[in-house]
Amino acid sequence: MRILVSALCACLLLVSLNMRGQTSPNSPDCRSAIPVCADTPIMGMADGGGDIDDFDPEVITETGCLEKGSLVNANIENNTAWYVFRAGTGGQVGFDIESIPVSGTTPTAEWDFAVYGPDVDCGDISNGTAIPIRCNYEVNNTNFTGLGINPENGQEGAPNVTQSQNTYDEFLEVQAGEIYYILINNFNTNFDDEPEPFMLTFTGSSVDADQDTALDCTLRDEFLGLDIVACEGDPDITLSALNSPAGADIASVEWTVDYDDDGTIDATLSGTGAFGAEYIVASPNTGRYFAEITTASGSPPTVADEGGILITFHGEPVLEEVRVIDDLIASDIHDVYSVEIIVDGNSDYEYAINDGEFQDDPIFNDIPPGVNTVVINDKNGCGITEPIEFLVVGYPKFFTPNGDGANDTWNVKGIEELINPSVYIFDRYGKLLEQLAVNADWDGTYNGARMPSTDYWFRLEYERTDDTVIVARTIQPHFTLKR
Repeated sequence: MRILVSALCACLLLVSLNMRGQTSPNSPDCRSAIPVCADTPIMGMADGGGDIDDFDPEVITETGCLEKGSLVNANIENNTAWYVFRAGTGGQVGFDIESIPVSGTTPTAEWDFAVYGPDVDCGDISNGTAIPIRCNYEVNNTNFTGLGINPENGQEGAPNVTQSQNTYDEFLEVQAGEIYYILINNFNTNFDDEPEPFMLTFTGSSVDADQDTALDCTLRDEFLGLDIVACEGDPDITLSALNSPAGADIASVEWTVDYDDDGTIDATLSGTGAFGAEYIVASPNTGRYFAEITTASGSPPTVADEGGILITFHGEPVLEEVRVIDDLIASDIHDVYSVEIIVDGNSDYEYAINDGEFQDDPIFNDIPPGVNTVVINDKNGCGITEPIEFLVVGYPKFFTPNGDGANDTWNVKGIEELINPSVYIFDRYGKLLEQLAVNADWDGTYNGARMPSTDYWFRLEYERTDDTVIVARTIQPHFTLKR
């Protein structure tokens, strides 16, 4: 029997079913965090490369928590494991990380951890924007560390203080639906390739009240993971169907993709590995990906969601145009203007004008005529532009050619910044009345005859080079002659 199984959420997960006693797979970064549940302990192994897959050591030297070995701040911890949970009910949640002996030997691991949330973006964790809300990297003098109360000696969790040797932090107070990420690291294997196992068990009043509902176990059914926002040029993203509810009953996997996310499958893809159960998504192949599993027994796995996983790659911001908002333009040439920044792209951006503060709204008021600058930042971490110059061409909304010495002529200000500019003036029927060069004025006549009081339109033309500024485009550029 063939059924469609996949998932809809917000960051890549490679899911482990985490049955009692089963070892979780390597989870090197938050995009492949393993979904966990309160219904059973999870045995894990911290063997990921956190300083490679999560934090760029050339950029991020301090996370507010787990620097390398907590002794120097020149490199972020590695030999990591990542887990993610979604609160099923509100209340108190903690966890124990317990050292597990290997083949009867005494555990030598020294576990550190950091907790991020609620509902932080994986990209914000990776670029260092997100700060851990719980963290502990103290020297362990017991086999346990975590959130809540140490079951070995009854030590209560407290806010982390360096060199306090308190290996437990405070419980989390969670709300239903919130998502939290847990980073676990073994300090003692920070410099080698010999990871040791640990047991992760969830605690707290909400877990004690009902282990089946305290953490939302359906998160594990979304085995393709949470939707991913990535940047063009990022490392390949590996999707895995191996941890689907079908478990060991997988016979084969077929991958499909809807590139436009419009509900129409565009291509069938070839998976890799056992049963074709993995698929590698390379930049910039944006799309919604699906895994269709054929079971060996003919029995379908039970899944909660068939929405696929949406992977979106964003490039660096590209300014498409700056638009002057015509109906907000003041009547006096010395007044300020309102402009809208138009970006070629569909990411989440913020903008700054003339070295000011960033804002999410692309519309700016109080912009003076002349050359201005804009900086565009991709809030998903996919790039920030250098300051881009743009020219707001100023012009009066009316003039009064009555010979009184005030507003007797009409002209355009700021075009001297352009190469060989010309302004063409038209009547309402499109008839050309005047061509103005730089610093020229129109006196309201045509062939010596005075033109009537009404609205007139203009068009600005100029030569472009690679170094010229962008000219803000004006919607319906018209002005009024009054007598």
